Amino acid sequence: MIWGLLAVIIVLLAIIGFLVAREQRSRRLKAEFGPEYGRAVAQHGDQHAAEQELASRRQRLSQFDIRPLEPTARERYLDRWGATQRHFVDEPLEAVGQAHVLVQEVMRDRGYPVDEDFAQRAADLSVEHPDLVENYRSANEISVRARAGQVTTEELRQSMVHFRALFDDLLAPGEGAGDDGGTRDDVTLSGGGDQTEVAQRTTQRG
Repeated sequence: MIWGLLAVIIVLLAIIGFLVAREQRSRRLKAEFGPEYGRAVAQHGDQHAAEQELASRRQRLSQFDIRPLEPTARERYLDRWGATQRHFVDEPLEAVGQAHVLVQEVMRDRGYPVDEDFAQRAADLSVEHPDLVENYRSANEISVRARAGQVTTEELRQSMVHFRALFDDLLAPGEGAGDDGGTRDDVTLSGGGDQTEVAQRTTQRG
């Protein structure tokens, strides 16, 4: 009887240990991925499946040499962003496209695999930039619609703001974004913000 009782206690302790370990894992993933954790759970409809995916993202990214930019590269990118932002005043569609390309170039220089499709690039970014990856998705969605002339100038401005937020984070990981003296909301517009104007510009450029 004593041995049977000990066996039951051992099984109970094993179950408790498993549950505690799973809860700790869940807390770590929630803290690590922030809002991306909730998005993954909603997407999968299952906490365990979502956690498996997030853990696999982390494992995948660990295989790559993700590194900070050299100071000279960082300054070069900041200069290019400034030119792109100024270009937005006259050619917002072109500027948004340039901003998107610029973000990808920074990702490549930092060691991210950018030859994957957009969904995979976003998943890779979510490991170290979970608070900004949803904005990156929004910026990409606007950029895609912009090529068909289906956005307003205000939407293009918002896309630039989103790209800038991620751009800052990629250039200065762990140091706080926007330390170059600019702000993420300083994208200025000229003219009206209606969809017709944007569509006309698209047509004129062929």
